[in-house]
Amino acid sequence: MTTQQIELAVGPIAYEDTGGDGTPVVLLHGPAQDGTVWRHVVDELGASVRCIVPTLPYGSHRIPLRPGARLSPRTMALLIGEFADALKLGDDTVFVENDAGRLQQLVAQRPERVGRMVVAGCEAFDNYPPGVPGKMLEMAARVPGGVAFHAWMLSVRPVRRIPGLGFAVMARRPVPHELLDRWIEPLRKDPAARAVLVDYLRASVRTEMMDTVDALRAYDRPALVVWGRQDRLNPIAHGRRLAELLPQGRLVELDDCGTLIPLDQPRAFAAAIEEFVTRT
Repeated sequence: MTTQQIELAVGPIAYEDTGGDGTPVVLLHGPAQDGTVWRHVVDELGASVRCIVPTLPYGSHRIPLRPGARLSPRTMALLIGEFADALKLGDDTVFVENDAGRLQQLVAQRPERVGRMVVAGCEAFDNYPPGVPGKMLEMAARVPGGVAFHAWMLSVRPVRRIPGLGFAVMARRPVPHELLDRWIEPLRKDPAARAVLVDYLRASVRTEMMDTVDALRAYDRPALVVWGRQDRLNPIAHGRRLAELLPQGRLVELDDCGTLIPLDQPRAFAAAIEEFVTRT
């Protein structure tokens, strides 16, 4: 993959691109992560598609945004659409999102931009912020210094493994330390990156995922829902409900799998994406 940058309204966004003539597949990560969460899925997909992996400004980004740039969940969704516009990605593009709900919001705001989508282990309906970790992070954002303290705690490796906390809830197996070190470093060391996440979390509205339901019901384009049966952050019932709600929705459930499907089941996830690309 080659690492590149593209200038958007909020500033430069880094992304990786495998290139080639295959179907573009845009892989979207969640808060306090970067594109490296997709590394095994990209390896599994190989040259069958063109993988495009942006590092979105969720606090773990390393390239500063423009001074004064502020993001909310709604504007982050629009940023994803702007990113696809800037790369001139066509209607055949497949958007894949794990551990966030911005793709659902993009469908609500710009349904014509999303030709095909895969929703995988995402916040949805009234599960927002998702689970105990999501609510704890949102609470931390509303306390001065709360996110900085949260990031400092996660920098202590034994703390990361405490059951029920943070990333320990999100995966069936421990998230590799080298990945967490990478994701947490900007939040610990860069006040500007940390402020972006704080603004994003403070701007969240508890009802905004429910507000997308009518748009999803009207989204009559190919859609795949992939969910881990052991997801402790996003209930499997929500994955099943999403698949029923989407007119062309189809559900794939994965065993031995939590929220971070790209880490827990990269091979099965890649196979589901590849089959979806081919079938649709």
